[in-house]
Amino acid sequence: MSRLSPALLVCTLIATSPLPLLAEPFTVAPTPITDWKAVYGTVEARDRIPARARIGGTLVELTVAEGDEVTAGQELARIVDDKLDFQLAALAAQREAIAAQLANAELDLRRGEDLLKNGVTTTQRVDALRTQVDVLKGQIASLDAQSNVIAQQAKEGIVLAPVAGRVLDVPLTKGAVLMPGEVVAVVGGGGTFLRIAVPERHATALAAGDRIMISEGEADREGTLARVYPLIEGGRVVADVEITGLPDTYVGARMLVRLPVGERDALLVPKADVVTRAGLDFVGVQGAEGPVLRSIVPGEVRVLDGVEMVEVVSGLKAGDVVVPAAEVGHD
Repeated sequence: MSRLSPALLVCTLIATSPLPLLAEPFTVAPTPITDWKAVYGTVEARDRIPARARIGGTLVELTVAEGDEVTAGQELARIVDDKLDFQLAALAAQREAIAAQLANAELDLRRGEDLLKNGVTTTQRVDALRTQVDVLKGQIASLDAQSNVIAQQAKEGIVLAPVAGRVLDVPLTKGAVLMPGEVVAVVGGGGTFLRIAVPERHATALAAGDRIMISEGEADREGTLARVYPLIEGGRVVADVEITGLPDTYVGARMLVRLPVGERDALLVPKADVVTRAGLDFVGVQGAEGPVLRSIVPGEVRVLDGVEMVEVVSGLKAGDVVVPAAEVGHD
């Protein structure tokens, strides 16, 4: 069995090994791209409702703190007004006194009715006794109604959560003296959204339904521009961005948002065809006498159809044919 010489063996391996496929030439053409404006958005609660005190008094119990999750109607705090107990006691004493007068008046009425049957007294006298009984009963009913009002006021000392959500702020502490209408806690509910403020020169480029990119670490999430407010304040336009699954852990947190503010034509080349030598960037271009390296000024890297493309600011023109930059001469 003959042996191959080392030189012949090397030539055989080179001839039989698969060659890498060369990338096909790429023709430079204007491509419409979207310009994005980076701004910061603030996480806001959709419903931000204060839980207020309905009566004045002393805050004797506070069951929530900032960050707690609550359900609608959950008890948050309890306010006590000692004067209400004294008023109820006074009304109860008045009722007992009038009840005693009513018992005596009803007894006089029964006696008068018996005397009237026997012809000893007059009908006018009996009617007066009956009217007195009705007046005393009305007074008792009035006292009962006043007692119910005061009892209801005492029940309103319990502060309830207006909506289901997360407690954002509790400005008071146990033992504080409150007036009616003061805020005991602020509850954020109904989900969250991003609120952004954009310079007014970009106002005409914003429209409800636009796609918005939200940066979260190394990944991007997509949202929708839900509302653009017509009032411009401080040279900025306020808009709301809807994003699915936005957490409500930190209301007021800032997130980087990129907005589409315009569209233009740009020259793009595959990033893989750009080489850097001696601090300069080059692209292989098919010239009249063969491929040459041409110096370019690159711009932003964009991803189109899953391919990384580099915007060429200068150095190329539409119609240039880009070839792989492997070992070609300079222009």
